[in-house]
Amino acid sequence: MAVFEWSSVMPVPADELYAWHVRRGAFERLQPPWQQVSVVDRQGDIEHGGKLTLAVSFGPLRRRWVTVHRDAVPGRQFVDVQLAGPFARWEHTHRCVPLDEHCSRLEDHVEYELPGGTAIDRLAAVPARHMLERLFRFRHERTRVDLARHAAHAGRPPLRIVVSGASGLIGTQLTAFLTSGGHQVIRLVRRAPRGGDEAFWDLERAVLAADLFDGVDAVVHLAGESIASGRWNPARRRTILESRIDGTSLMARTLAELVSPPRVLISASAIGYYGSRGDELLTEESAAGEGFLAEVCKAWEAALAPARAAGIRTVPVRTGIALSAGGGALGKMLPAFRAGAGGPIGDGTQWMSWVALEDYLGAILHLLCDDSVDGPANLVAPQAVTNRDFARTLGRVLRRPAFVPLPAAAVHAAFGEMGDHLLLDSAHVAPATLQRSGFEFLYGELEPALRVELGLLKAVV
Repeated sequence: MAVFEWSSVMPVPADELYAWHVRRGAFERLQPPWQQVSVVDRQGDIEHGGKLTLAVSFGPLRRRWVTVHRDAVPGRQFVDVQLAGPFARWEHTHRCVPLDEHCSRLEDHVEYELPGGTAIDRLAAVPARHMLERLFRFRHERTRVDLARHAAHAGRPPLRIVVSGASGLIGTQLTAFLTSGGHQVIRLVRRAPRGGDEAFWDLERAVLAADLFDGVDAVVHLAGESIASGRWNPARRRTILESRIDGTSLMARTLAELVSPPRVLISASAIGYYGSRGDELLTEESAAGEGFLAEVCKAWEAALAPARAAGIRTVPVRTGIALSAGGGALGKMLPAFRAGAGGPIGDGTQWMSWVALEDYLGAILHLLCDDSVDGPANLVAPQAVTNRDFARTLGRVLRRPAFVPLPAAAVHAAFGEMGDHLLLDSAHVAPATLQRSGFEFLYGELEPALRVELGLLKAVV
């Protein structure tokens, strides 16, 4: 039997550290984006012998991993024991150790046996330990960051929040982040709801029941058709535009007609609002640009007018490239860069305005809680980079060469207008409103942000 241990100091008392772990959403927050893990079934909870069934992918192979929770000591510890899965034995004890009234220590103690007997144990012992070190470095860093984010707003009561687009890449993590922080989230879905935390809406029939907003403090509207899932022919352009205008208009009109509306509506937008502007530094005060994406963003934000006119604090967030190893732009780049075939696109001088996914989530919480922000907010990191610098940095983090260029002509031939806008446009955007309101970016520089997201960071002590 092998034993693995990892510990870190956390910026909250032990009771809050424990409470974060037992809330819904914590498991999803602890899953690294480079691993393919999904929840198949969840029964009960940590404190009452709950059982969790997962689907875990190991390359082309998928396995069920069934664990049961036991030996919970409220405020101090719980244990996960494998009933079936990839290990011959797995018992994971989570301990929350008090240090003083402001901080605690998270201790993870894992006892495990690899499948296959003694010979396999000898061959796989070192890789298995490296895998666990990478996993728990990531988990402790994410736990620490989430706890610090929520502690910054600890004096405020929990919020009841409606979220659209909650099944997307960002929406899934936002929902988990908010619920593990003690907030209540109602997810809008386009199928029959499966529980009290879901509500139905139908864009095609303009169905959005007003009564689901009873007692709701805030709405985060993220729904919209992906702009990167195909070439932009006339039908695709129309779908992209209508998915944003129709959903946002329905949301804004519905909220505007309520007797007691939510106090804030945060709605997705994008830095495409500014168009391609070369080296010009762009803030929320900059004029809108030209081109298809600029026109979409202008119409998208204009659809919020009924909510704003009704006195609801309305914040369109103009988002840059959100970095996630689980998908989006970074996820699509990784295979080429890992193979040593990545490099600059076009001449590489175009500006890329990006944001770490963890800072995206923290910024949304900040905007939910800070009543001083009313109007557009650029959700990008303070340090934009050129495409060439992005490629060099990603190559350095992955320890791969990154000098294979992708010429602009090849981009246009492969992707048409979509590639021109998404890969070759230049937007040097600054988060002026967020910084002025006091928001602190934890990953304001590209290399640390990539290391966290890819699980290639140093140990947290």
